[in-house]
Amino acid sequence: MAGKYNQWKAMWAITRASIRGMFRSPSAVVFSLAFPLVFILVFGFIGGRGVSLKVGIDPASDTTNSVYKGLRNSGGLRLVTTATMPQEQMEDDLRKGRLTAILRIDNGGQAPLPHYDIHVKTSTASGDGAGLLLNILHTRLNEVNDVVYPRRSVASITPEVVPGRAYKSIDFILPGQLGFSLLSAAVFGTAFLFFSLRQTLVLKRFFATPINRMYIILGEALSRLLFQSFGSVIIIGIGYFFFGFTLINGFATFLEMLVLCLFGLIIFMGFGFIVSGIAKTESTIPPLANIVTLPQFLLAGTFFSVDVFPAWLQPVCKILPLTYLNDALRKVAFEGLHLWHLGPQLLILIVWGIVAYAVAIKVFRWE
Repeated sequence: MAGKYNQWKAMWAITRASIRGMFRSPSAVVFSLAFPLVFILVFGFIGGRGVSLKVGIDPASDTTNSVYKGLRNSGGLRLVTTATMPQEQMEDDLRKGRLTAILRIDNGGQAPLPHYDIHVKTSTASGDGAGLLLNILHTRLNEVNDVVYPRRSVASITPEVVPGRAYKSIDFILPGQLGFSLLSAAVFGTAFLFFSLRQTLVLKRFFATPINRMYIILGEALSRLLFQSFGSVIIIGIGYFFFGFTLINGFATFLEMLVLCLFGLIIFMGFGFIVSGIAKTESTIPPLANIVTLPQFLLAGTFFSVDVFPAWLQPVCKILPLTYLNDALRKVAFEGLHLWHLGPQLLILIVWGIVAYAVAIKVFRWE
């Protein structure tokens, strides 16, 4: 007599097959791993360098004085001379915004004390860089003045530095890219998978077996959880070991971030089921999925803080589920909060999950 059919073994078989399929799928690897890694690498390499202005030096300038030497040693300026760029190209780059300004430093005489005239030529293409340059110039001139014209001050400044953590660009970018990776994989992956299973009659063949429908969904969901866990580990690991991503409580923070990733993935898979249910053809899946993912990619604090958007747009940003997952990941990683401190973020994500799965149940089709 044959033994009782084991639903769990069947579920694990579906899980293993689905994981193998995802690792063999270029689109799954690109959206889940390669795409966010590219942004992390880019922002990781350029992060922490601050503002850098490219400024030309007129060939008629006096480059032997203390003012020029102070500007040359300034970390916020990249000085370009005619030794590396012809004067004509400087003028052309200035008009096109490639140079912030062209400086001419004239020696106004040495008696009784040195005096220099600094002519700052900018263009309408310089943008905010012109104002930043003037601030840098004033700062450097004040430093030189303190040396050349020592004088008493009406007030003294007593600096005090308290311990703190440097908030690097990678500390903002990595959680955003991690969240968007989860959203993209959940929506696109789930939608394409179940649409394909219907179209190729795989689901129909499943129905010919004793496996329960719920175990089919659990098997596919578990495969995505495992695959995305692998991707999340790689993303966090590269950020931490190569770019100094902050894990304030070490391994405990890493584990809490993984829990948040899995929680967010489960919520976002509901949107994937909705797209899979309402898509009539495979070609309609990308536009429908983009309706869900693209606004969140742009507005949910993936690259920029929600606070930089106009006041009328911020309420829209603050109802998106990815906004709260990104916020939760950042609070855990950098601020050291624990999962039990994230009640508001988790509550809103749960509400979104309930809504998404309620709609998914209505529109999802097995055949």
